[in-house]
Amino acid sequence: MLSVFSFYRFICLVSFISIISLSELSAQTLVDTTDYVYTPHKISGDFELTGEMDHPAWDEAPSTLLKQQISPNDDQEAPVTAIIKVLYSDKHLYVGFVNEDPDPERIRANITDRDDFLMSDDYVGIILDPYNNNQNAYEFFVNPLGIQMDAMRSGNSENISFDALWYSAASFTDTGYISVIKIPFKSINFPDRNVQNWSIQFFRNYPRNNRYQLSWTDFRLDNSCLLCQNGVLANMENVKSTNTVELLPYGVATQSGSISDPSIPESSIDNGPIKPKVGGSISYSPTSTSSINAVVNPDFSQVETDASQINVNETFALFYSEKRPFFVKDADMFTTREDLFYSRTINNPLTAGKYTHRGNNFTFAFLTAFDRSTPFIIPGKEESSQFQTNVESYNNILRGKYNIGNESHIGGLATTRNYGKGYNYVGTLDWNLLLSDKYFFRGQAGYSTTQELDDSTLHNNQRSFGNKGFTAAFDGEQYTGSMVSTEIAREAKYYNFSLDYKSYSPTFQTQTGFITQTNLQQVGVSQSLSYYPGTNVLSQGNLNIDGAWRYDTDGQFQGSYAIVRLNNNFSGQNTLELNYMPINNEQFKGQMFRDIFRGTIAFRSNTLDMFSFGASLEAGRDIHRTSNPPVLGKGFNFTADATMKPTPRFRFKLDYSYSRLSDLDGTETFYTGDIYRINTRYHFTPKLYTRLIGEYNSFNDQIHIYPLVSYKANPFTKFYAGMTNYLTEFEQSGSGGFRDYQQTERQFFVKFQYLIRN
Repeated sequence: MLSVFSFYRFICLVSFISIISLSELSAQTLVDTTDYVYTPHKISGDFELTGEMDHPAWDEAPSTLLKQQISPNDDQEAPVTAIIKVLYSDKHLYVGFVNEDPDPERIRANITDRDDFLMSDDYVGIILDPYNNNQNAYEFFVNPLGIQMDAMRSGNSENISFDALWYSAASFTDTGYISVIKIPFKSINFPDRNVQNWSIQFFRNYPRNNRYQLSWTDFRLDNSCLLCQNGVLANMENVKSTNTVELLPYGVATQSGSISDPSIPESSIDNGPIKPKVGGSISYSPTSTSSINAVVNPDFSQVETDASQINVNETFALFYSEKRPFFVKDADMFTTREDLFYSRTINNPLTAGKYTHRGNNFTFAFLTAFDRSTPFIIPGKEESSQFQTNVESYNNILRGKYNIGNESHIGGLATTRNYGKGYNYVGTLDWNLLLSDKYFFRGQAGYSTTQELDDSTLHNNQRSFGNKGFTAAFDGEQYTGSMVSTEIAREAKYYNFSLDYKSYSPTFQTQTGFITQTNLQQVGVSQSLSYYPGTNVLSQGNLNIDGAWRYDTDGQFQGSYAIVRLNNNFSGQNTLELNYMPINNEQFKGQMFRDIFRGTIAFRSNTLDMFSFGASLEAGRDIHRTSNPPVLGKGFNFTADATMKPTPRFRFKLDYSYSRLSDLDGTETFYTGDIYRINTRYHFTPKLYTRLIGEYNSFNDQIHIYPLVSYKANPFTKFYAGMTNYLTEFEQSGSGGFRDYQQTERQFFVKFQYLIRN
């Protein structure tokens, strides 16, 4: 262990010298927000949106210009401008944009589902921080057809799964388009004050030769804090939001069927009975800063299916994003540096509840759930185990965070899971501290204690946790573990740097989180240099060099790698990325594999609104991890996707993945296979659409078909009708094809839910 810490101190010294020598590349320019203060006009009564800004109240509101450029280069002038006006009543905030365009025929606008136009369409909107503390902010955007997108921003990261109830409208003009936003104060949290002064940024996305991003304030890329550069929405009086009650009842009916005898392809499908299910949730917000949510017999089924991932040579559990509304709401409040809470570890709850409080300096969140079908992820040094059980469990998540200044905080997270005689308790402390101009110190440290069930029928993997005699099997063992993850980072426009250290003891577990690898110590260094030529060919690019050294907790060397990345943004919204690993050594299953060289080339084009595409090819050496013993091979992974939009209402998207690995001589193929996924969608109106997903997976010889009809009045009031259909190949002849497939499983479902808000 002494050699590890000595090496770490050496890396720290070298990195510090590098920072000092390069720190004068650029100086951070702070924005004087006193030049960007807007006082909105108050109106006595509310009105419906038309998208025309034709209500007389708009004539009373002062105007301001959105004319600064953020991307691709903040040193260049914005190619277009927008006129902005803001109104407010006792209950709503109104924001209107008049967007000028020198060539209105090139405006990109499509009828899509909410949140589905982020990277493609023109849009405008606001980034709103009611607490004006530069920690969290709401994002509300709308495209030229009135389609909405919302998100929750925490620092420089976004949670696009966030949904809120608000209103929008838009219309085209001879010189561009108009967009109007109306936000109920009941849909956001804000401090309890007689006079409100909120941090705000007006924003415009303008995709043409480049993807231009424009702002209201004089935004500087050399300032790593985006929210610090907002302006102020000032002097809003008597804004209140108290005693808000929301009811969300639902009803669902399903009917499932499966093949009666899987060994006989010609067997009929046994259809089960129609199963009705009702339930709902209630949300009460006594003040504008807090809310209480409870669900009874919740329906946590998801309409959007998880896309299949190639895991044929993967020894660790795969991560899937959360789509269930109860967990998506306020998800940012439970997020920490490491994934110590992963909501999909709560699989099938009977009841669940949540309390959240957003204050000016302190945020607090608590979630509790009783799960009827508990899943487990058991981490390890070289693999993890993931399995589903019928074990019932009680899960609790407690999160608190105290803000220090504009960009710093300290926080804590505690999780508990109790199931029969077993349990898992975790406590952590995390921090993000602004040390000085551009330099941050971040980290998280935690401790866990685990009592396994004594039931090897649930899990009987005898792999060991280090050299302490504990195993992954459920054999009634009790153990504790610890973790630490720290980083020193420099964040600026031209030069970025980070030095990080990670350590997970062999017996650290977070059964409500997503930690898959333990018995690990890792030192990592990353440096990047960005450039902004601003020519007609190349607008922006960056060069990254990352490296890491890994040891187990006994100080035994486990591997090292270095990767060089070159990413360039060309005209026409085309990007090219090149990666290469000149150093890659790894110890796996007792063998040291050296010179595992790999390279990647990736390209993406959004030049045309009607057709966009991308592809990535990774080629080189890799370990065949699932063979016994593991061997070094060569192969490649190829992915490609294309999106076609013949009309603003119709979208056709094709995704393709292919993976192959053989021995170094090319005489034996370890595995080869591909996945096709087709997603077609047609919008009759912005609220009504039909969708068909088809997927072919050659690794398990299955075809999946998912038709759906959806009507969505708002993010919470909606109706679904659809089915899932699985077909399996029993007698495949030749090297591919779609013959001899038989239906093995199917499900029909209908769901309706309705939001009632007082």
